[in-house]
Parts: sequence; structure tokens; C-alpha cells
Amino acid sequence: MAFKVIKENVLKDNDRVAKMVREDLKKNKVLMINVIASPGAGKTLFLEKAGMSLKNAGISFEILTGDCFTSRDAERLDAAGLPVVQINTGNACHIDAGLVKKALEEVRLDEKDLIIIENVGNLVCPAEFDVGEDFKVAFLSTTEGHDKPIKYPLLVKISNLAIINKIDLLQYVDFDMSFFEECIHKVNSALQIMKISSKTGDGIDNFVGWIKDKIKMKKENVE
Repeated sequence: MAFKVIKENVLKDNDRVAKMVREDLKKNKVLMINVIASPGAGKTLFLEKAGMSLKNAGISFEILTGDCFTSRDAERLDAAGLPVVQINTGNACHIDAGLVKKALEEVRLDEKDLIIIENVGNLVCPAEFDVGEDFKVAFLSTTEGHDKPIKYPLLVKISNLAIINKIDLLQYVDFDMSFFEECIHKVNSALQIMKISSKTGDGIDNFVGWIKDKIKMKKENVE
């Protein structure tokens, strides 16, 4: 019982800050997405490829990249010429709204169209925390297995887009795409599935198109 009360208090405090972040983003008409994936799913390479496409499309953005201790991912993104702010969580397995709020103090929101959060590699804890984002993105890969959507249903249930990465490896791994899609839609029948390869760049344009549409909606204040 004590654990339940503590958890409820933590989430309540987090949700209060998330509301503040969301209001600030709304005022500046900035879209924010929260990319949630397990370690090794390929999200940093994905952001390198997608980031260059977004940059070439004239979209002004910032990446908030989360890691427990190192800045390796931020260094990679910075080396690629992409704007990035590092968030270190220490031993915490997720980014919370307070960390996002603090990171956004380093960003000129009035000059941005988009904020991308690269959450800490974890499919459980990040799904529980609202950080003020407009959309959560469940980022999975073929090397993880086709049963992940039913093993981690909360993430699938609350996400607005599911990305399946490493489709270039389908011939080498035991991955049943039909079963994967079936599992997704058992949990969230309306969830859009996007198939990509961060390695080859296949499908990246579809993601960029999705982002453009969502930015347009945010700018026009379409609910």
C-alpha cells in the first residue's frame, strides 16, 4: 500500500510539470514527440538519418537525448551536425517531465518547429511518464522479436505511432511481420505501423512526412 501511495504521488507531481511543458509548447506552437525504445533498437542511427532529412526540409528542431551516465549518443548526433541537448538521468530508467522542462530551458522554443526526445533505452518505465509530449512513438526492431507488442502492451496502448526498424535484416532473423502486426493491433487497433531501416534509409521519408503533417496541425492549432 505504501508503495502505491508513493508511486501515485510521484506520477501526480510529474503530471503537474508535464502540463506546464505542454502549455509552453502549445504557446510556441512547437511539436514534441517522445521516442521510446529498448537499448540497441537503433534509435540514435534513426535520428541521425531522420535528423538530416528534417534539416534538409527546413524544419527547425532540437533533440533531447537521454542516457543514464554517458553522452555518447549526444556526441554522435552533434558530430552529424544535429542540434542536441544531453539529459543524464543517473540511475533512473526514464526521462521525467522535470528533466524535459530543465532541458528546454536551453532551447529557444520560439525558433523551433519540433522537439524530439530520445528516451532512455527501456520499454517499461518511459511509457508510464507523461513528459508533455504531443505523441509517443514506440520504436521497435526486428532483432528484438515479433512478440514485443504483447510483452510490453502499455507502450503500444499509449503510443501514436509504431516504428519497426531493421527491416533490412528480415532475411537473417526469425521475425514474423504478420504476427507482429497482429500483436500490435490486438493492443491498439488504430496504431499506425511504419516499417523502416535506419541502415539503408528505407522508410525515413515516410516518417519525415508524418512529422511534417503533425507540425502543420500544431501550427494551425488543430486539435
